Amino acid sequence: MKILILGDIVGRPGRSFLKTHLKNYKSVHGIDCIIANGENAAGGAGITAKTANEILGSGVDAITLGDHVWDQMNFNREIDDLERVCRPANLPDSNPGRDRLFLEQDGLKIGIFTVLGRTFMGPKVDCPFQTATRLVEEMESESDFVIVEMHAETTSEKEAMGWYLDGKVGLVFGTHTHVPTADGRILKGGTAYQSDIGMTGPRESVLGRDIDACLGRFIDGMPRKCPVAQGDVGMQGCLLEINEKTGFAKSFERIEFRENE
Repeated sequence: MKILILGDIVGRPGRSFLKTHLKNYKSVHGIDCIIANGENAAGGAGITAKTANEILGSGVDAITLGDHVWDQMNFNREIDDLERVCRPANLPDSNPGRDRLFLEQDGLKIGIFTVLGRTFMGPKVDCPFQTATRLVEEMESESDFVIVEMHAETTSEKEAMGWYLDGKVGLVFGTHTHVPTADGRILKGGTAYQSDIGMTGPRESVLGRDIDACLGRFIDGMPRKCPVAQGDVGMQGCLLEINEKTGFAKSFERIEFRENE
């Protein structure tokens, strides 16, 4: 079985790219299941039920979220009705939404959850390591393959999670910083890992945002809107093949696909 994981979908350019290209990409590469982070899908910050359903209609099987989960007004009233969307698991229990998802494909059950990092991150959340331990223990009897997303600011916290869960889950991948790292590999315990899998959106940008506006903020410090950029749109992520006998990754690679390729 092949699973494609896509980095943060940024605004309309990212959504439109998936709508145009994803189903053909899935067919050409023999992909069985697609998971994507959608926390920046609506206007570059947050998500709505409408945009979530648009992404699912493009061929994505499950959507994870991050620290911008509640940025869009009323999404807290919509998330419970979205059966293939999960919010970060270490948010307070009073938050609405699912803290994990299960996908079943060809008799193989895949468990998925996200934890937020705590270093340089805004939301007040439970310890991601303790939360991950609890969920892995709860999900291992219900899953053949467990995938963990570490949505965090610092590479060190992401890498620490990778080693912490090595040999316990099939994949640990990082999101949030939108720039793919070059450390994708299978760790010594069998867990596939990459610190950040990048983003699905415009790469002629600063993390998906308009270049001039972002430069202005850095140069003079004045507040200004940073709209979603439009140029050089594509998707980034990782592709892994599961060894169904061991519950670990058989192969792992970083992927990048652009409109002009």
